[in-house]
Amino acid sequence: MKSARRRSRELATQGLYQWLLSGVPAGEVDAQLRGSQGYDKADHEHLDALLHGVIREADELSTAIAPCLDRPIEQLSPVERAVLLVATYEFKHHVDIPYRVVINEAVELTKTFGGSDGYKYVNGVLDKLAAQLRATEAQNARKS
Repeated sequence: MKSARRRSRELATQGLYQWLLSGVPAGEVDAQLRGSQGYDKADHEHLDALLHGVIREADELSTAIAPCLDRPIEQLSPVERAVLLVATYEFKHHVDIPYRVVINEAVELTKTFGGSDGYKYVNGVLDKLAAQLRATEAQNARKS
């Protein structure tokens, strides 16, 4: 059984995928997600924070991710890009969520929605990004 937070991440990823491909306004994406199967089981507060926060900060988040990539972010699959944006937003704004949980959730999302090996790429990128955005936490985890 999926947690409410997992479901919110799934819906945010689906909404961001749609937003990345179509460019429709955030409110339209939000309205469609509210009619999605499983919406009632999601953590609505977390979903709203992720969806609207990522869309609002997309350029800033993409800039943070860019040094950890081997190609321009625009060349990533929309699924990988959406997952990386969600995870980066959580790294920055939800420090109550351990960085390893953020990475694990992102890997699971990529396994669910992405290509066969996309999760490996996402894992590597987020590992590098955690070392920058959550440096103390990542260093402490590596010591123990």
